[in-house]
Amino acid sequence: MNIEFTKNKIDKELYKKMVGKSIPTEYINVVNVDNYSYLKVAHYGFDDKIHLGELIVANEVADDVINIFKELYDIRYKIEKIKLIDEYNGDDNLSMADNNSSGFNYRKIPFKETLSNHAKGIAIDINPLYNPYIVDGKVLPGNGKDYVDRTIDDERFIKKGDKIYNIFIKYGWSWGGEWTHAKDYQHFEKI
Repeated sequence: MNIEFTKNKIDKELYKKMVGKSIPTEYINVVNVDNYSYLKVAHYGFDDKIHLGELIVANEVADDVINIFKELYDIRYKIEKIKLIDEYNGDDNLSMADNNSSGFNYRKIPFKETLSNHAKGIAIDINPLYNPYIVDGKVLPGNGKDYVDRTIDDERFIKKGDKIYNIFIKYGWSWGGEWTHAKDYQHFEKI
C-alpha cells in the first residue's frame, strides 16, 4: 500500500456523493465546497495494518491536519477507520457507533440548535465509540456507554497529555474532553 497524505479540491463526483448526506439538500446554497479540502491520510488500524482514510476539512486547517495525521502515523497511533460521513448517509450517530473517525458534516451540535464546528470543517472526531460525547447524562454513541469511565487504562481512550492530545494541541487545536459543560472525548477542534 502506498503511504499517502494528499490534499485535493472537492471534485464534481465527490460533491454529488455529499449532497443529501454531509450537505443536507436544504443547505446546498449555503455550503461552498471551494472552502473545503478532500484529504487522504494513511493510518494504522486496530489490526496494526496500514489503511487509507478520507477526511474533508476547511482549507484553512488542511495543511495542519495533514501534518497531524503524518505525526499520528509516525507514532503508529491506532485509528480504527476514517471514512467520509457520507458513507453513513451523513448520520453522525451511525458513524460514531461504527467507531468511524470523521471531519466535515454540515450539522448542528447534538441536542442544540447551534451549528457544529464540523459544519465549518474545523473539527475532527477520533475513535468516537471509545471516546464518547457525554452531556446532561446522555452518551453518544449509545453503544459507547461502556467507555464513559475514564479512569480505566485503555489505549483506545484519548486522555489529556497523551500522544494524540499533545499532537493536536501543538497545532492549536482544543480537545472536547476538557470542556466544562459536557465531555466530548472524541472531539478536537481548531481554536
